[in-house]
Amino acid sequence: MKGNLMFPEYRHLITSLKQTDPLFARLFDRHNELDQKVKNMEDRIERGTPTQIETLKKKKLLLKDELYVLLKKAGGH
Repeated sequence: MKGNLMFPEYRHLITSLKQTDPLFARLFDRHNELDQKVKNMEDRIERGTPTQIETLKKKKLLLKDELYVLLKKAGGH
């Protein structure tokens, strides 16, 4: 999932933070990795039980919350 889809109103700030904030960049990349893994499991490209998929979705949501907090701290709306 690209940043402009996750938080479209923060597109420019996300681009900046990915380049200047190592923590933000790491969390953002991890969120995208989990997003792809969930999609692969749902599309049966990778093996995954419904429970595993649900667990990954919860982890993604926690990462998204952390990213949002960082965006707000960095001067988001």
